[in-house]
Formats: sequence, C-alpha cells, structure tokens
Amino acid sequence: MALTASTMLPIGTQAPDFHLPEVVSGKATSLSTFADKKVLLVMFICRHCPFVKHVQQELAQLGKDYFTKDVAIIAISANDAKNYPDDAPESLKAFATEQGFTFTLCYDESQETAKAYTAACTPDFFVFDSDRKLVYRGQLDDSRPSNGKPVTGEDLRAAIEAVLADKPVTDDQKPSVGCNIKWKPGNQPSYFG
Repeated sequence: MALTASTMLPIGTQAPDFHLPEVVSGKATSLSTFADKKVLLVMFICRHCPFVKHVQQELAQLGKDYFTKDVAIIAISANDAKNYPDDAPESLKAFATEQGFTFTLCYDESQETAKAYTAACTPDFFVFDSDRKLVYRGQLDDSRPSNGKPVTGEDLRAAIEAVLADKPVTDDQKPSVGCNIKWKPGNQPSYFG
C-alpha cells in the first residue's frame, strides 16, 4: 500500500464526462444522468482499501442524508480487478448492498475516468456546482485509520452545504489521503508516482 494524496485538480475545472456501468443495476451512467441536480459529488472508492473501510459508514450516511436533496452522488472504483478481485464489479455490487449505499456505484474498467479526474487515491472526492465546475476537492474530514479522530465528513459536507446555499466554498481545502488507485500494469498516469 502506497500512501497517496489527492492531486488537487484546479478549482473551476469542468467535470469530465464518463460512460460507466452501474454495478448494482448494470445501467449505463454518464454525467448527463445527474443533470437535474444542483450539486454533483464524484467519489473514487474501492472495497479493499483500509482508508475506505475506515469511512464507509460515513459514505453510506452521506448518501442517506442527501438522497432527498438536490445532490447527486456517484462513486467510482477504478482499481485493477484482476490483481484486486475485491474491487471487481460483482464484489462491488455486494459491497454496495452490504453498506446500504443509496448512491450510484460504477466500475471504471478502462481507468480512463479516473485519469480524466486525476484521481490518485481511495477515497478521493470532487464536488461540482450546477454548472459542473469544480468547487471542492480533498478530504472527507481530518480522520484517518490510526489517528483517533472521529469520522464526521465535516469538510466534504461543508462544501456540499455551501453549494446548496449558493455560498462560496472555502479555499482551505486539504488533500484526501489513502491507498493509491491500483493501476493496471503499464496504465499508470503521468501524475502517478
């Protein structure tokens, strides 16, 4: 496991489009699937990473808390399923069911969507406004698996609430930290390593 931080994609970046299968329903999902929502949260997660396991209950709670609000949430797993079978679509489907995720969970087999977002770690979070401009990228909160701080989701929730209230999102954004995305051999992006 290589401890990896977010790349911190520049604020104002337009959300890259994607076309991915949803692991539970198999339905095709793209950026336009969420066009009617004011806020779009894109999360890069996986099943096996201890950093994701540390926050998985909060991710499920986020989904429940914002399910009836003007917020779309999509989680994407881009890990190499051949070498990390826990992150294969069938396993991700079980993960979504076990955790009670109310949000869309997709599998990025080509890893091109992860590259388009410069996703580097699991978990990695990106919040876009109604124009699909990036307003937040960074950590869920200050909690890490071994630092004893409670998992609250406060940094991410504050960004979402600011967009919902038509207020600016704080410039004080700390990178997310986690396991590196497990790139397929020879498919590592230029920003990896």
